[in-house]
Amino acid sequence: MLLIVPPSEGKNAPADGAPVDLARLSFPELTRPRKRMISGLRKLSRGPQAEALKQLKLGPKSRDELGWNRALTTAPAASAATVYTGVLFERLDLDGLSAAARQRAAAQLLIASALWGVLRPDDRIPAYRHAAAARLPGLPTTATHWQSALAAALPSDELLVDFRSGPYRGMWRGPADAPTLTVNVFRDGPRGRTVVSHFAKATRGDVARTLLEDADAWAGGATPESVAARVADAGWAVELGAPDPSGTVELAVIERD
Repeated sequence: MLLIVPPSEGKNAPADGAPVDLARLSFPELTRPRKRMISGLRKLSRGPQAEALKQLKLGPKSRDELGWNRALTTAPAASAATVYTGVLFERLDLDGLSAAARQRAAAQLLIASALWGVLRPDDRIPAYRHAAAARLPGLPTTATHWQSALAAALPSDELLVDFRSGPYRGMWRGPADAPTLTVNVFRDGPRGRTVVSHFAKATRGDVARTLLEDADAWAGGATPESVAARVADAGWAVELGAPDPSGTVELAVIERD
């Protein structure tokens, strides 16, 4: 079983340390498309500021962060687990996991990234700003850029528990020979069921952490049904959908007002 989470917009900029070493990142077969992304992001960030901010979906207050992109290959790097700081990562709390759960995260947790393709928590990266919806000079869309490379590099026969949002799901649809279980969050209230958007990040982080800490979830061959059962046993109301033609199954986590 693999878990995959999105990156966070918020980043901690490492204060010191060696810069990123592309050859030492997980999945070194992604080095070439990573280099093309780095080149395109640096070019965009060195050009007209207004265009860079527009393409990267940044406001004027984030213009100083374009400097992160211009220094991608020379700035200090640190583990992805400490660079990413958003709500999902706060709730996942990788540094606070038990020793056994940290081992599972190091081997079985993937972090999707528009810039790097996919990372593991211990991969060392610098701070940067890049949106999955951004279009970089000389490159196709982010999803098109990564689809074939990720399909070739990532396992094709392990159940994937997918905590990503839509733009990152487009980069890799999941393993060809095993199911993908997408985790979506809904709220039941007086007006019926609604999709939870921003605050879903907290719930997804909680569910991912629960699975990493749950040794029974990793015992034997995991299935969508067994994962749903473990999440339910941890206290969430869940509903498991039927597989679509690609083998993707939705795990709906239901919050109630």
